[in-house]
Amino acid sequence: MWQLVNGKLIQKTDESRIKFRTNISKAILDHLDTLAKDYDTHVNYLLESGLQTVLDQGVITYDKKVRPQDRVQYKTTYDKVLLEKVKLFAKAHQLFINDVIEYSVNHIDFEKIKSSGYKNRVE
Repeated sequence: MWQLVNGKLIQKTDESRIKFRTNISKAILDHLDTLAKDYDTHVNYLLESGLQTVLDQGVITYDKKVRPQDRVQYKTTYDKVLLEKVKLFAKAHQLFINDVIEYSVNHIDFEKIKSSGYKNRVE
């Protein structure tokens, strides 16, 4: 993000975001890449939208027996507060965080996703 200080733009690190690494289905990531291009956004913004929707619903129906077998390591940034809520939600439902992330893909609210230019906003 950028910040206007004394009439000059200064690039700042968005302190509300945190790096996080997990393992996610390769097929899901490929699908998210396509969606991100179609909606002019980034994969992590899509995931955040889906995660927020799942948290708002407060319910998850996940069958541990059908976990994807094609998981690959995925590193990105998430909103710090959202990620903490997801961690607590996963623990409360006796799931792994990556299970909740994969589940959330089917709950993305395309009306509320951030555009790809969001990270370059001026505050």
